[in-house]
Amino acid sequence: MRGTRRGERAVRLAGAVMAGVLAVGCRSPVPFYRPGHGAADAPAASLGGPAPYVDLRHAPEARRPGPPRVDVYAQTMRGMLAPAARGAPELLYVPNTRGTVDVVDQRTARVVRRVRAAGAARIVQAWDLRRLWTTGAGLGALGRPALAGRVDALYFTPDGREALTFTARPPRADFRDPATMRPHASLRLPCAARHADFSADGTYLLATCAAGPVLRIDPARRRITGTAALPAGARPGDLRLAPDGTAFLIADAVRGGLWAVDGIGLRPTGFVPTGAGARALTLSRDARRLFVLGTETLTAVDLATRQAVTRWPLPAGGPAVPGALSADGALLWLAVPARGALYALSTGDGRTLRRVRVGGTPRSVAAYPQPGRHSLGGPGLYR
Repeated sequence: MRGTRRGERAVRLAGAVMAGVLAVGCRSPVPFYRPGHGAADAPAASLGGPAPYVDLRHAPEARRPGPPRVDVYAQTMRGMLAPAARGAPELLYVPNTRGTVDVVDQRTARVVRRVRAAGAARIVQAWDLRRLWTTGAGLGALGRPALAGRVDALYFTPDGREALTFTARPPRADFRDPATMRPHASLRLPCAARHADFSADGTYLLATCAAGPVLRIDPARRRITGTAALPAGARPGDLRLAPDGTAFLIADAVRGGLWAVDGIGLRPTGFVPTGAGARALTLSRDARRLFVLGTETLTAVDLATRQAVTRWPLPAGGPAVPGALSADGALLWLAVPARGALYALSTGDGRTLRRVRVGGTPRSVAAYPQPGRHSLGGPGLYR
C-alpha cells in the first residue's frame, strides 16, 4: 500500500513537472484572453473564439516574394462570360458607309439584319455589357436616334461611373453619364485624341493623338497629369496595356512597330518592329500575343519577350480595317472596305477561314459577346 501511494505521488509530480515544461517551452506566441477583455487592436483571438488562421497554400507571400503579380486580363480568358453576356448569340456588328450597321451571324457567316445608323463608324459595348453604342457622326444607342454630335471615341472608367468621349473639333474630352451620355464636364486637350487605355489600377489613362504627344489623364481629377513625346517622326495610334501592367504598347504607323511606354515615367522604354503601317492592335484570348494590323501584314508579338514571332499576309484587295476577336479566340475578323467583305483569319496560322460579303464600304468590325467582367469601351477593351 505504501509503495502504491509513493507511485501515485511520483506520477502526480511528473505530470506537474511536464505541465510546467510545456507551459514554458511551448507557450503560444499569440496571447489569448477572455471574451470582452484585451485591447481593441490586440492580435490574439479571444479565449474560446476562433484562432487566427492563414492558408499558406494560397497566400501570395508563400508563392513568390515581393509585391503580388499583376494579371490585367485574368478575367477575359476563354469562357469567362459575364452573366449579362451568357447565352447571347455570337454576332458581328459592321458599321457601313451606306448608313447601316450590318449584323452578321458568326457561325453561319451570313448577314441576318441591317440596322439604320447614319454616320456610325464604330460599335462600342457599354460598361455593364447590356447595351451597344455607336460613335462617329453621332453618339447614341444602336437602333435609336443619336443623343449627341460627333464623337470620335468612347471609353468607360474601370469603375463604371463615367463615360469618356473624345472629339477632334475642338480637341477635348467630355465626361458623361454612362447610362444617358449626358455631358457634365469637359477637358480641353492639346491635340485630337482617338485611342486610349487605362492603367492596371484605373487611376489614369494614356491617350494618343496622331499628331502630338501621348497624354496622361487623371479621370477622377479630370486633368492632364503629364505628356510623353515619342521620337521625332513617330505617329502614335492604337494602344494596349501590357498584361503585367508595366507598360503601354503603342502602335506607330510611320515607324512600323510598337513603342513600349512607361505610364508613370512617361518615357519610351523599347521598340518592337512589326511591319509597315502598324496601326490597330488586338490581344489574343490567352493574353500571350498581340496582333498588330499593318498595311499588308498581320504580325503576332510575343508579349513575354516583346518580339515579333509570326507575320501573315492580309487578304488581297486593299488595306484592312480593324476587326475583333471571336469569343473563343480562334478567329480574328477583319474588313476589307474596297471589297465590301469581312474575313475571318485563324489566330493559329493566319489562314483565311471564312469570307462574308456585306456590300457597301464596311468601316470597322465588332464581335459580341466577349469574355470579361466589364467593357472599357474603345476598340474592344475588356477587364
